[in-house]
Amino acid sequence: MPPNSQYRYNALLKCKRYEELPVEITNFDIIGGATLLILGLGIGLLLGRRASPQSQKSREVERKLDQVLQDKKAYEDEVVEHFTDTAKLLNTLTESYREVHNHLAAGATGLCQGHGPAVMPKLEGDTDPSEIPAQLADIQQPLDYAPKTSPDEKGMLNESFGLEKNKLTSPEGKPERV
Repeated sequence: MPPNSQYRYNALLKCKRYEELPVEITNFDIIGGATLLILGLGIGLLLGRRASPQSQKSREVERKLDQVLQDKKAYEDEVVEHFTDTAKLLNTLTESYREVHNHLAAGATGLCQGHGPAVMPKLEGDTDPSEIPAQLADIQQPLDYAPKTSPDEKGMLNESFGLEKNKLTSPEGKPERV
């Protein structure tokens, strides 16, 4: 110990105020120290977990997952925008077609004066597009079998349907099937 520090230590021991200070450890001091120790351990544990390779790896996976979800959302938005634009363009195309058809119908009516084969009705936009035309309303589903033409005819599920026995005989005299 350097001589200067020894002098200070001795002077401190001789000081009246130092000797008069009572040194007592209270329950409050013990509880406060234990609380600070637990708090320090908790903070150290949290900082240790944040710095661990496993937590860094999980944060990286979470970041990648968030990026993938953002990319998916952007793609879905693009798809919705594409189909919205497509629907608008198709509506414009339909209106243009209707205008051309009406122009041709008016021209055919005016030029042919109702006598020619080119009489076309005008297309009106007031009809409900979900309404089924009368000529298409009464359609029957196609049959997946051939119906019998008479009640005595063999049905398609009969074993002998479509097979005809030939009554020819072979040289040995036995009937042959064809």
